[in-house]
Amino acid sequence: MSDAVVPHRNAQVSRAGAGWFTRALDSDIFYSFRRSKLTMVAAAITVLFFLLAIFASWLAVQNPFDPAQLQLINSRISPLWTADGQSPFLLGTDEQGRDVFSAILYGMRISLAVGIAGVIFAGALGIGLGLIAGYFGGVADSVIMRIADVQLTFPAILIALLVNGVAKSLLGNRLDEMSTLGVLVIAIGLSFWVQYARTVRGSVMVEKNKDYVAAAQLIGLPAPKIMLRHVLPNTMGPILVIATINLALAIITEATLSFLGAGMPDTMPSLGTLIRIGNNYLFAGEWWIVAFPGIALAGLILSINLLGDWLRDALNPKLR
Repeated sequence: MSDAVVPHRNAQVSRAGAGWFTRALDSDIFYSFRRSKLTMVAAAITVLFFLLAIFASWLAVQNPFDPAQLQLINSRISPLWTADGQSPFLLGTDEQGRDVFSAILYGMRISLAVGIAGVIFAGALGIGLGLIAGYFGGVADSVIMRIADVQLTFPAILIALLVNGVAKSLLGNRLDEMSTLGVLVIAIGLSFWVQYARTVRGSVMVEKNKDYVAAAQLIGLPAPKIMLRHVLPNTMGPILVIATINLALAIITEATLSFLGAGMPDTMPSLGTLIRIGNNYLFAGEWWIVAFPGIALAGLILSINLLGDWLRDALNPKLR
């Protein structure tokens, strides 16, 4: 390849990237985003929480998961701005001498990791089953939808508790921190796949009767390629809305399981575990141990829910 061709191709790539960015800025979704100050604030808070979780190891004054860095002499120190506060414990410490601010950063990382992985697992399972049910119909559709109907009769937290309990009874003492995290992801994923499956099934049943699907079938494309390459992209709008809202629900479910003692252990606490630990000392006067993790969890859930509500309205053509 000559030297003259390489700059020309790089210039084409740059123009294509600039064109995509320009189209994104001129889109209806970005216009709706700019018009809503509440959504912009929610997006900024959500990004802030994600950045705090990603860079927790640089921002935290200690690793709360490392027992060697914890000292009982520093236990139950009140926040820095109070009379008994001590540096560098900005939000105080808990009964084990863990810096509450550091514990929140690391706990938020665990909560987000479980929530995101759970949503991905639920989405993959639900989308796959929804594509099969909507495209093929018949017995496959009846079996999948009846299973979905049965699961909808139970609360999601009950399904998660059931899956988590079965896993712990089968594995017992072989469950370490990372295995527990994996069990939580599976439990949350099995709790939320139904929404994806029902939504995708309905969209596929509409799309499969259109001309482009008939043309793809006519030229002999296999069913998996038609479903994934042609039908699935036309169902992504509702899926993105469900995923955004389900991320908040998945984080709440993980926090609930951890608060009930069926989630992450005390040695690797999530936000729910921190709230459970702090709740034991609430009436003893150490309010900061439960208050700040609770505020962090509430702020994270609220900001994600606001983004989900905006995305639902922005992708609805009737509301534009």
